[in-house]
Amino acid sequence: MADQGIHRVVIVGGGFGGLFAAKFLRHAPVEVTLIDRTNHHLFQPLLYQLATGILSEGSIAPPLREVLREHGNVSVELADVTGFDLQARTVTAVRALGKPVQFSYDSLIVAAGAQGSYFGHDEFATLAPGMKTVDDALEIRARIFGAFEMAELEHDPEVRRTWMTFAVIGAGPTGVEMAGQIAELSRRSLKRNFRSIDPAQARVLLFDGGEMALANFGHRLSAKGTSELERAGVELRMSSRVTDVKPGSIVVQGPHGEEHVACHTRVWAAGVQASPLAALLASATGAGTDRAGHIEVLPDCTLPGHPEVFAIGDMMALNSLPGVAEVAMQSGIHAARTIKRRLEGDATARPFVYRDLGSMATISRFRAIVSFKGIKVGGFIGWLMWAFVHLTFLTGFKNRWTALFKWMSAFVGSSRDERTITMQQASARVIAERAGFKPGEEDLSRAVENPGEG
Repeated sequence: MADQGIHRVVIVGGGFGGLFAAKFLRHAPVEVTLIDRTNHHLFQPLLYQLATGILSEGSIAPPLREVLREHGNVSVELADVTGFDLQARTVTAVRALGKPVQFSYDSLIVAAGAQGSYFGHDEFATLAPGMKTVDDALEIRARIFGAFEMAELEHDPEVRRTWMTFAVIGAGPTGVEMAGQIAELSRRSLKRNFRSIDPAQARVLLFDGGEMALANFGHRLSAKGTSELERAGVELRMSSRVTDVKPGSIVVQGPHGEEHVACHTRVWAAGVQASPLAALLASATGAGTDRAGHIEVLPDCTLPGHPEVFAIGDMMALNSLPGVAEVAMQSGIHAARTIKRRLEGDATARPFVYRDLGSMATISRFRAIVSFKGIKVGGFIGWLMWAFVHLTFLTGFKNRWTALFKWMSAFVGSSRDERTITMQQASARVIAERAGFKPGEEDLSRAVENPGEG
């Protein structure tokens, strides 16, 4: 039983913001409860490598309990937060098996992150999954590798082309990294793996409504990235908005009018919106939200009228800060530091000051672009900088070595070991409908699990 006099801190979310806040409070005289709907901390910047067979789940998503095992004042709760009572200072959540529970707090840090946005067309999600969770990446991985398996079984050239056409929607860093890796996968890693198809004939299409890919990096790096993408085999379709997603095709409104593009594998990387918990907090405090649902916080990341409540990371709207891992980490530390100062008697509200560590994105094997304090680098040097930064921030010594080994296998060699797909992961119903089977039929099991048969 906890000491009733100890300061109770509840942290909602085990992403970068929540995890760094919990770690910073390790030696503080507080009792920390970290609540997350999953049992792991996800290194989201490398999620696309899970989706394309380079890294495993464990490499980028270590268990929260393992990461925090030495933090004696932190307990981890596997639960889904459903509401807040800011007057009573309680958080309501649902544990496994639907059991509701309440957590009392003296200080609350909400770091619930963001989710994909379909701009009012949530029905697209079934056919064009986004990439925000481990489940998302595993489903996309199954669709990508499953598409090649289906193409191998197909005798109709037109249907085969549809299976071997991959559409990535959104040309920001996530979309670019995904498109580049699908192209690398098809042209290098799958070489000589099939007998009826040549994986290098796969088409990788990258769509975006803007005029250029990686627009936030500026014209020079955008042009560099575009050149590298085209060299890798990606077809860029700029000024092209995807207006509908249908079974077996997408509808694109481009410079030359409407076009129907036949494809079975679609990845949505076109936008994000804040967690629904931001709207709950806004309603409870009277704080405003922006178009993407981010909650407007005070300069010190607290909510109006509730200095004990912090909203940080991807769910907050403050000074037009980007939704990147560095903002989440730094705002998490800021919130934790503020709590420690208050316990030491310093109640001064100090604004959050973000230290920009730059932006980077990988394009293809040994190619990346980096923008840091006016320095703009591309190519192999950019990739080395990207690799160093990502290895530095990967959680856990073992995970760093695992990632390094897998990168050497995939980039120096051509091996991608994480290619296993199961019936569940392969989204059997979707694959079955595209291939002309009925879900559950024995033929489908053979087609996905034993592609050499039939």
